[in-house]
Amino acid sequence: MRGLGTLINVLAVLAGSSIGVLIGDRLPHRTRDVVTDGVALVALMVAVLDGASVLDPALRRAVGSSAPVLIVLGAILIGGITGSLLRIEDRLNAVGGVLQRRLARSRPVSDVVPDGGLAEGVVEGTLAGTGPAGADAERARFIEGFVTASLVFCVGPLTIIGSLQDGLGDGFSQLALKSVLDGFTSIAFAASLGWGVAAAALSVLVIQGSLTAAAAAIGGLIPAAGIAALTATGGLLLAGVALRLLRVRTLPVADLLPAIVVAPLLTALVSAVR
Repeated sequence: MRGLGTLINVLAVLAGSSIGVLIGDRLPHRTRDVVTDGVALVALMVAVLDGASVLDPALRRAVGSSAPVLIVLGAILIGGITGSLLRIEDRLNAVGGVLQRRLARSRPVSDVVPDGGLAEGVVEGTLAGTGPAGADAERARFIEGFVTASLVFCVGPLTIIGSLQDGLGDGFSQLALKSVLDGFTSIAFAASLGWGVAAAALSVLVIQGSLTAAAAAIGGLIPAAGIAALTATGGLLLAGVALRLLRVRTLPVADLLPAIVVAPLLTALVSAVR
């Protein structure tokens, strides 16, 4: 049954988030921050492994030994320009704000997040337990949980490869593995960031569901070289998410998401003219 993998993934995120929220309130801020930092370090490790796909033999055969890094660079630049012009990060923050407002029936998110953006200081203060008190802090925490979890759950190569596999009718083993990983990750995130992590299940449903439907419609048109370039680019974006979680810098990772689409297109272009 096509789409079953995405459904399992959504349920895993909801179940993990519920467990995380239940245990999170019983844990001190320091413990929650340590858990989030641990998940960030694991995400950084996965990002490095994914980034090593620039050495993939299929990619190097298709575009040459020196082109893979340039393809990833070009994808990041073109994707970043496109995403910033489309204001994907701001729109994703705005979606998180709307969800929080409807669920909590609180004041408009614009009181805390001007122009749909989330101030770095608010995020850092909230995650560290030193941010604004009351409804404003809870709203910022919800949005950060939604945005961060959406990026972590939807950027990795398992999202793309698993959805394509499911859509092509080759089973959902990749998405089943991803569901287990996302379930445990959502426990850790929700313990620190709250119900916003559960709202990220909507992102999983929309993005993975769309990819599965597209794969069912167009078939396996992405060659191995394109998948490798996509995976390497996704690794860089996941590294950006890890830096956000570690509070090193709040990179606008959502604005870079178009790079995932640009990478296989550049690979096909370079391969064609080579």
